[in-house]
Amino acid sequence: MDIPRYWRLKSQRYRLEGKRCQDCGNLSFPPRLVCQKCKSRKSEPFEFKGKGKIYSYTTIYQAPDRFDSMAPYVVGLIDLEEGERITAMITDTRPEDLEIGQEVEMVIRKIYEDGDRGPVLYGYKFRPIMKKDMINPA
Repeated sequence: MDIPRYWRLKSQRYRLEGKRCQDCGNLSFPPRLVCQKCKSRKSEPFEFKGKGKIYSYTTIYQAPDRFDSMAPYVVGLIDLEEGERITAMITDTRPEDLEIGQEVEMVIRKIYEDGDRGPVLYGYKFRPIMKKDMINPA
């Protein structure tokens, strides 16, 4: 990804910023110029909370070149609290510990390095939310 494009997308990559239609209230992520529901072009920025549940997931063993060093890794469909479904990497856990319906939260992590001398690119990933009883078991 080129650096200018990366900076144009930083709001959605670091803050999960999408759009809310000013006519019908429909939310979109990634942000769209035209509302998919009512076709209005009037919208405002909307920041998603970054919490949701796993709808589905898969483990990637044969990764594209840019992600080879990360394989195997997990990619999931996340149903955000606000109703949008997005695709994201799931981190900070083992694949065998994941479950459909498990609660997750957004975190900022390294996505990839663009070569030996290129920039290190960061963005959102999701991790399971630890229950309090799991942090300090009695």
